[in-house]
Amino acid sequence: MRSLTSYPQLAGELFETVQLSGTFSDSKTFVDAVPDRELEEIRERFEREHEKPDFDIEEFVLESFTLPEDPVTAADPSMLSMEWYIDGLWPHLIRDPSEEHEWSTLLSVPCRYVIAGGRFRESYYWDTYFAAIGLAVTGRIDLIAELAENFAALIDQYGCVPNGNRLYYVSRSHPPMFCHLLDILESERGTEAIRSYLPKLRREYEFWMDGSEEVTAADPASRRVVRTDRGVLNRHWDDRAAPREESYREDVDLAEATGREKRRLYRDVRAACESGWDFSSRWLEDQDDLATIRTTELLPVDLNALCYAMENKLSRWERTFGNPERAERYAQAAERRRRAVEELCWDDEAGFYFDHCWSEGRRTETWSLAAVVPLFCRMATEEQATAVADHLEERFLHPGGLVTTLTESGEQWDFPNGWAPLHWMAAVGLYQYGHERLAETIAGRWLDLNRAVFDRNGLMLEKYDVTGGSGVGGGGEYPLQFGFGWTNGVALALPALFY
Repeated sequence: MRSLTSYPQLAGELFETVQLSGTFSDSKTFVDAVPDRELEEIRERFEREHEKPDFDIEEFVLESFTLPEDPVTAADPSMLSMEWYIDGLWPHLIRDPSEEHEWSTLLSVPCRYVIAGGRFRESYYWDTYFAAIGLAVTGRIDLIAELAENFAALIDQYGCVPNGNRLYYVSRSHPPMFCHLLDILESERGTEAIRSYLPKLRREYEFWMDGSEEVTAADPASRRVVRTDRGVLNRHWDDRAAPREESYREDVDLAEATGREKRRLYRDVRAACESGWDFSSRWLEDQDDLATIRTTELLPVDLNALCYAMENKLSRWERTFGNPERAERYAQAAERRRRAVEELCWDDEAGFYFDHCWSEGRRTETWSLAAVVPLFCRMATEEQATAVADHLEERFLHPGGLVTTLTESGEQWDFPNGWAPLHWMAAVGLYQYGHERLAETIAGRWLDLNRAVFDRNGLMLEKYDVTGGSGVGGGGEYPLQFGFGWTNGVALALPALFY
């Protein structure tokens, strides 16, 4: 397996020069570029020329690399409906790995995959599941099977499904959705279709639980596991404590602007990227200051709900395939986790789930849609689900759907933005607990907003402002992106949930 240092667009003096110079407005541009010359020739030429007075770094890059292009995602909204547009867009978002260049930073996978769109020119782990629910509605089951094959291959090679299929993402994962992708496959092709993937799912679970037998009260944290007085729970983590290659200048600038220890800051930033919520006030000690990010100190309620789902699904499938002892171990692990989350993350007085700060031994105070994931994963009691539903309706629901948090911080996973994956998990979770009316209201408002923006702009957005106005989302460290894989998937799947 090639290392980061093998690639001039990921490490070394050329990489640092390009990224710190601001040659490209988006730091992700260079790390996704593909060399046009032999790597040694690029390095030697840079070494010879870069100190000359007339050296132009942008010209050098353009002569040595092919820059990435964004996929076609715009349409004339007067010519077609939103649904027809989404169906016609899939070919622009599907990639064939056989067409990839040897020295691309893309990870090798055996089958076709679906990208998100815009600057996201690769597949992303949890995005893939939300695209797949839409692919299922349109009958593209063969492609869903290919996505499962890719996940299995990545787990074989890296022990997990990386954040995305780029080399610079392999030190972290993403919210674990493999078992939910297998759910789709099982519903379409039967339980036997799951058999070959069971060892891969076991290995992914081992990745998340690595170190759980070694952590102690005196030394409670190891990578993604933390021992609490209620049992072992999970946190987000990244094995590297360095600036993100794809956001190098941004991370270096952030570190220079604060007095925090840099390695810890970088790891907390990267861990937030593993969460998928990059970035949100839920990770910040000071909700207006990204430099106070403390992701690794938190036990996220949504991550632990997803791990609970993985344990339950492993238990069910192990029993189905004749492994009762394994099935019982996973069932017991799920019940231990449920009790621990209830003790540490559920606030009975507030009637809501919150992340738990293990380093301080208390719940955080950030109200967020992470609280819908225990409903999606069937982890909540009926009473807890009802309390969460009441708060969603009273605090989070706006004309265009659900705000992600109640905090307006300028980060993209905060008020006033809404996101497709959270609307799907909220609607499914509420529906499963008998709150069909609220689930349908949320889904209807979200889809109406998707359609209104499409009718004006001919685009499906990465995120939306659900509180009014144009509906166009904002905030975060990069411009709004279009395409968009998970928005498309959820837009197709939500109506099928009710009709």
